[in-house]
Amino acid sequence: MVKMKKFEASLLDIIPRGNCDQCFETFSYRFDNPLNIQYKAGQYFFVTIKTEEGEYRHHFSFSSSPTELDYIEFSTKLRDTEFKNALRELKIGDKVVIKAPVGEFTLDDSLDKIGMITGGIGITPFRSICKYYTDKQISKNIILLYGNHSEKDIAFKDDFDKMQKLNQNLMIVHAISEPSGSWKGYTGRINLDMLKKEIPDFVERQFYLSGPPGMVQAIDKLLLELEIPKKQIKKEVFPRY
Repeated sequence: MVKMKKFEASLLDIIPRGNCDQCFETFSYRFDNPLNIQYKAGQYFFVTIKTEEGEYRHHFSFSSSPTELDYIEFSTKLRDTEFKNALRELKIGDKVVIKAPVGEFTLDDSLDKIGMITGGIGITPFRSICKYYTDKQISKNIILLYGNHSEKDIAFKDDFDKMQKLNQNLMIVHAISEPSGSWKGYTGRINLDMLKKEIPDFVERQFYLSGPPGMVQAIDKLLLELEIPKKQIKKEVFPRY
């Protein structure tokens, strides 16, 4: 097991991640990696921001992949919380305190078939995992179902489009609750019919669920209806979303 380390890191970049030119809710915060910490795709880390008003701490999944060696990154929706307000005030070059790595939401190397289901910002650990396996050209059959309110809320869409072109074993299927008139994919929430159609060999797969508590609970219930054993379901809940 990799030992957790605590260190100061400098903010390198802030990158909008919404699927439109004027989407300013979801951002990636990219930091340097002065200790060259090693982590596994799917893990998370703690971030502490120090201000004149106090210290604010939160944990985030890595949205960067271990193959992206020059930085570490998390991605989040900016909401009205003390931590997120402190995050908004960060400028390039500012320092935060990072404690990493943490977590066991990682893929077992012995698995060949994976089902991933998520919504909204719950996509972040899956971006890390899919990027890692694509870059390493490791053959794992991954089907990812990704739900959002609208097309503009789809985070990392360009990244996933590129990954699918490079990795024939990766498939991403979107579902939009409030689609525009031009949307041609699934509408509404991820449901049993969509799951059975897009992942017909569901009984053979290890499932990973990530996202807000209500969504994870609902998908977990669907999988249990399909008689997927609990040991074939791993969950990562994003609280307060």
